[in-house]
Amino acid sequence: MAIITTKKEESGYELFKQRSKSKELFERRKRLVPNALTIFTPSTISGASGAIVTDVDGNQLIDFTGGIGVLNAGHCPPTVVKAIQEQAAKFIHTCFGVAAYDLYLDVAEQLIRLFPHGEATKVMLTNSGAESVENAIKIARQATGRPAVICFTGAFHGRTLMATTLTSKVSYKMGCGPFAPEVYRLEFPDVAHDADGRSEDEFADFHLKKLDEFFHYYVSEKNVAAIIIECVQGEGGFNVAPKKYIQGLRKVCDDYGIMMVVDEVQTGFGRTGKWASYQHFDITPDLSTWAKSMASGMPLGAVIGKASVIDSINPGTIGGTYLGNPVCCAAAIATLNYMQEIDINEKGNAVGEIIRNRFLELKKKFPQHISDVRGLGAMMAFEVSHDGAIQKPNGELTKQLTQRCYEKGLIIISAGVNGNVVRVLSPLVIEEKDLKRGLDIIEEALIELSR
Repeated sequence: MAIITTKKEESGYELFKQRSKSKELFERRKRLVPNALTIFTPSTISGASGAIVTDVDGNQLIDFTGGIGVLNAGHCPPTVVKAIQEQAAKFIHTCFGVAAYDLYLDVAEQLIRLFPHGEATKVMLTNSGAESVENAIKIARQATGRPAVICFTGAFHGRTLMATTLTSKVSYKMGCGPFAPEVYRLEFPDVAHDADGRSEDEFADFHLKKLDEFFHYYVSEKNVAAIIIECVQGEGGFNVAPKKYIQGLRKVCDDYGIMMVVDEVQTGFGRTGKWASYQHFDITPDLSTWAKSMASGMPLGAVIGKASVIDSINPGTIGGTYLGNPVCCAAAIATLNYMQEIDINEKGNAVGEIIRNRFLELKKKFPQHISDVRGLGAMMAFEVSHDGAIQKPNGELTKQLTQRCYEKGLIIISAGVNGNVVRVLSPLVIEEKDLKRGLDIIEEALIELSR
């Protein structure tokens, strides 16, 4: 697919095809949809393939968002589309508790093979990442007989009640309380912002000591059911936890009988260059939560866990009408097969290397704007700051940058508590020429805004 080009006019930069239909769509949206539903970019879509989106005006744009990390295998992989069509013609719904079907079990077998949790593993399917988190907490509390849950600053785990409680960003929580009780928050070991000259290992030791103190001052380890963490924070700004810290956390959980829950909703399925981000840290969680890229955009998530943990809970305390919908399961099976055929992890590493190298070049070219480059695999980002000082976030310039990129044919979104982190979640099947053109657009936009 050819990528759109731009022309310069007195009024600014415009696409060759004016976005009149896009404007009409957003005006209609404003009339019909709650204002509180976030608009990340002003883009629209009428069709998509791979990493290219066609908007309602016929313009083609490079997609660096992947539906917020949902489309690691790309838009509309043909085998996935075919699997959805074929299953929809057979049966769309029964409820797995009413009439069992092999598709649910096929997905479970695939996930257990890819993500074994100890000697025996079991899988519960859900509709979303937030549902996965809600159920993981319910399982952990029942398995341990304890009430407390520990989460982290910068965390994002969803927008349902427990998930919102665990989520750190205040703007996502305004007016939504009271929140779920017995949730405690630790400082995430944010190397980029807080290491203050310490080595990564020294910084990890410092935070592990703080956890030990936390048990003395805030909640006893004997009352903690679970510690839930993203090894690489998504909405929090692509902060990567130190390996020594994650391994230390695993030991703490082992020592005190606490369930270690790893949220892999945004990090899973090749995004970090491995099937799971926790595989970079040489640990295995007790429970892990999944969704997003598992089914190429169909609403499907999962809780994966040690069988001894999952089987220790009370019947009827987990479940739901649509969990493991057969059409979604068909999409997941086709997606997982496709990812293995194309070696999605190799693609994640290759895409990530190109992005990292280019972002490091941009940091050298724009030291007054870019204060840090970080990430893991293809989960890459750079932080936008005033005067290149990481403690002076520049959310306004980030907004201008994402808007200017859109005007030039690239869809990209921000992250971070201050909205000043430019992140890339492009499909991992993106063609190299489109990836490099997208990175060119970011540089062109930075040049223009620097003027």
